[in-house]
This record gives sequence, C-alpha cells and structure tokens, in this order.
Amino acid sequence: MKLFVKFSAAIALLAGVASAAQAPAATYPAWARARVTPEALAQRLVAAHNAVRAGAGTPALNWDVGLAAGAQAYAQQLAAAGAFQHSDRRARPGIGENLWMGTSGAFSPEQMVGNWASEKQWFRPGIFPNVSRTGNWEQIGHYSQIIWRTTTRVGCGLAQGRGRDVLVCRYSPAGNVDGRPVS
Repeated sequence: MKLFVKFSAAIALLAGVASAAQAPAATYPAWARARVTPEALAQRLVAAHNAVRAGAGTPALNWDVGLAAGAQAYAQQLAAAGAFQHSDRRARPGIGENLWMGTSGAFSPEQMVGNWASEKQWFRPGIFPNVSRTGNWEQIGHYSQIIWRTTTRVGCGLAQGRGRDVLVCRYSPAGNVDGRPVS
C-alpha cells in the first residue's frame, strides 16, 4: 500500500546539487538512485514547481543551492527521527517551507509536487489567509506557497528513513504572508 502525508500547516524538492554529491546513496530513494542524477532530479522538481506556477500565471522559480542544503539537512533529520513537523521559523527567517512524506520509492518528484498542487481545487484568489473555498487556509497552504508571486527561489531536500521518503522544499522570499495577495 502506498502512503503519503503532507503537512497541512505549510507556510512556505531533492537534495541540493552541492550537498548531493557528499550525501550517502542510502539517503536517496531507490527510484532516485536508479533513474536520475541529483542534478537531473533537482531540474525535475523545479520544472514541476514551474509548471504549477505557469498554470497560475506566476513567474518561474530558480533553484537555490543554499535553500537546498538547508532543506536536505532538515529532511535527513526528519527521516532519521521518524518525525514530521515544520522546522522552527526562527531558524529560517523569511523562508517558507513545504513538507511531504510518503512510502519510500513509491512516488516520483512530479507526484510529490503534484500532491501539493492538488490543493488548487480548494483555492480561491484573494488576500491571505482568506483564500480557501472551505475557509481553512491550511488546506491550500502548499499550493499558495508554490504560486506565491513574490517567491523567486526554491531549494529542496529528499531523504529516506523508516520506510518513508521525506521531502522538504524551502522558498524565498516566503509566501503565505497575512494581508498579502496570493497571486
């Protein structure tokens, strides 16, 4: 059975290009080790984000190696501990974060980002946090971070532990800012 979990209180995808060469192969899921280089995986994750942004009419994001390094370190921490919670905002001022977790090796980068993008069904344009058709912004927080107009950079980390893949993506500048338009 495939399992995935996404963090529903997101404010803000694979290991950073710089840190990927140094990380042991065991930190990457089987599909990543077998099919693509870390650089190619980073490109797939950025492309998946940018496809969502294009659909919303927002400018493309650029990969940020510094964001990726921080995201990778945190993804490894979560995977090793079997935990799933956002990092302390004070440790990443001005940086947004999306989290995803699923059965190890069962989901592609496009499916991981696609899971966040699926929140579009509950999204309505407006001023954050009043952008959910259900009245609960946490149901659209991943999607709104991805499409946030003033966000320009993304970096992600992917780690494996306890039978799960953990994906952490970080965004700068952060989205989901109260009182600001989403797109």
